[in-house]
Amino acid sequence: MKGIDECTVLVVDDTEANVDILVDALGDTYSVMVAMDGESALESVAEEPPDIILLDIMMPGIDGYEVCRRLKSQPATEGIPVIFLTAMTEIANKTRGFEVGAVDYITKPFEVLEVQARVRTHLSLELARRELAQQNEVLEIKVAERTMELALTQDVTIHSLASLAETRDNETGGHILRTQRYVKALAKKLATTPKYAPLLDQRTIQLYFKCAPLHDIGKVGVPDAILLKPGKLTDEEFAIMKTHCELGYQALLRAEKLLAAESQLSFLSQAMDIAYTHHEKFNGSGYPRSLAGEDIPLSGRIMAVADVYDALICKRVYKPPFSHEKAVAIISGDAGSHFCPDVVAAFLELQEEFRRIALELADHEEERQALLG
Repeated sequence: MKGIDECTVLVVDDTEANVDILVDALGDTYSVMVAMDGESALESVAEEPPDIILLDIMMPGIDGYEVCRRLKSQPATEGIPVIFLTAMTEIANKTRGFEVGAVDYITKPFEVLEVQARVRTHLSLELARRELAQQNEVLEIKVAERTMELALTQDVTIHSLASLAETRDNETGGHILRTQRYVKALAKKLATTPKYAPLLDQRTIQLYFKCAPLHDIGKVGVPDAILLKPGKLTDEEFAIMKTHCELGYQALLRAEKLLAAESQLSFLSQAMDIAYTHHEKFNGSGYPRSLAGEDIPLSGRIMAVADVYDALICKRVYKPPFSHEKAVAIISGDAGSHFCPDVVAAFLELQEEFRRIALELADHEEERQALLG
């Protein structure tokens, strides 16, 4: 950052005597440039922008008001302080000068000490403004870097936890990627409707996308004998399996409390909703809390459709993959009972996009063939 004695002053006045006074007053401290009319002043500024401009108002051709207006209309020169030089003392004239962007007035005839004081004051303010702007740029870069680090931390945390859960399940890594994409597609579609647009801004949609992989994190706490059983579960075993929603919620709740100091890590609250409520049913017959209708968080209602669709079209040890058409028919038939009708309506509009996602990320050739029908 330059010092005040390294600054350049542009003096613009069509009267040589005035120019001489100002050059004598300022030349020992600053580098002084001179222009005798408005056009020359604009050309001079374009070639070598000064740090401050002393600008006469009444000049032939372009007057000082117009010169100032043009300077303030250009991003490259709008920040240069302009002090008007004038013999006019009427309030209306001064007000007009401030309206076009001047920072001060120096009246004629000049008082050298006043000229020196006003120039030094405004240069000091300008240098302070530049230093502050430079500091803000550095802070913005640091904030952007920190935000990126936090986003990466979120992604790594989520995928690490989700991968941990999947190592103990029959599902594959493709399930994470597919359900993420389904959830994002549904959320974006719902966001186009008047009912859901206020609830689904871009940040919320991205949070849903990031948190979807944690929907089954609670399965880490389910015994292998139940989690990996190839046949149908008994009533007792199914009761234990259903605890994965509560286990996932509690694990994420503990993590959120540990990270409470980091407000930007509040994404875990969305993950808790998804983990806790994606097995609730719209008619209240789901688990773990028998929530019904819109008491079920929107994220859970969306995750329910995404999760079931993926389960239907995927191969399991106890069933072959269902066709896309059969999966669509099942979900459509359960609108209002298992699933939120609004989410199902969005799903039906997006069914071909769901098929494309499933084909792109299919784990087995058998699944791909079933999707193709």
